[in-house]
Amino acid sequence: MSSDDTHPTPAPAATAPDAPALQLGLNTFGDVTLGADGALQHPAVTLREVLEQGVVADQAGVDVLGIGEHHRPDFAVTAPDVVLAAIAGRTSRLRLSSAVTVLSSDDPVRVYQRFATLDGLSGGRAEVILGRGSFVESFPLFGYDLSDYEVLFTEKLDLFSHLLREEPVTWAGRTRAAVEGIEVHPRTASGHLTTWIGVGGNPESVVRAARYGMPLMMAIIGGPAERFVPLADLYRRALTELGVGDLPMGVHSPGHVADSDERAREELWPHYEAMYSRIGRERGWGPTTRAQFDAEADDGALYVGSPETVARKIAETVRALGIRRFDLKYATGPMPHGQLVRSIELYGTRVGPMVRDLLA
Repeated sequence: MSSDDTHPTPAPAATAPDAPALQLGLNTFGDVTLGADGALQHPAVTLREVLEQGVVADQAGVDVLGIGEHHRPDFAVTAPDVVLAAIAGRTSRLRLSSAVTVLSSDDPVRVYQRFATLDGLSGGRAEVILGRGSFVESFPLFGYDLSDYEVLFTEKLDLFSHLLREEPVTWAGRTRAAVEGIEVHPRTASGHLTTWIGVGGNPESVVRAARYGMPLMMAIIGGPAERFVPLADLYRRALTELGVGDLPMGVHSPGHVADSDERAREELWPHYEAMYSRIGRERGWGPTTRAQFDAEADDGALYVGSPETVARKIAETVRALGIRRFDLKYATGPMPHGQLVRSIELYGTRVGPMVRDLLA
């Protein structure tokens, strides 16, 4: 098998066999939080808080917890699989996912082994979302050239797709040493590792997910969700033309739930402004304004408000795009742990049931 992904054989790993018709998940990047004194805490404290947040999510009835990978001082998590393994030991039903794993700067074999190990430890609850990531710090950190950005992901995804079959693999490419008939261990108990591809709006990436027979996770972080309808339609059309069959789509978007709309916005705004202004300075954007924040909350990709408000907006997105998974990025900027825990509780116990009632 080669690294040419023009006509790959779809992998047999789509979704967990016991997945509900609609999954409602949560995502975090482990944003370094503020302590009681208003100062940023040590990342080690944030890591322990993320563990506790996972336990709360499990108890509140959340379907999935996804943890992102970053290599910068404002995010505490560089090794999602390690954090997820700790959460696995404290939970019983929560599905455990990356959000995302930056495959371009990692080794496909090691990624597969780590998440297959997590799958075994958690009793089959592991998932992985593969992507290129929106930050590039991992490339120089691990010795990769950014000029190879596209080919690194293309080749490594191709190798990963072969590993999903849990059979001996022969593969060759130019960005990694070739393999000849290798068997990768441990294998999963079910025979498949649930694997999604995360995309940010690139049509080629959408078609590639269909070619590999992998579910599609769309990161919508600005503007109305309806603008992704053409991409959702493209994915369904590609699945049909390729004869792959029906596969789920999901959406990842930021937000925050509190007891009222006003409280949710006032809690989130200063931390949203701090994060987006910091990233904006790095990327040459203008300052983030309250008017922009309110516009995203009213009509864009920010799901912030009371349980009723957030539930209505999620239901509208599910209907518009025909998705079967919605992941709320509940941690945005240095929000205190207590506010994050309350958001998780409301999302699991109130938002989730309301969404399902609205869609019934």
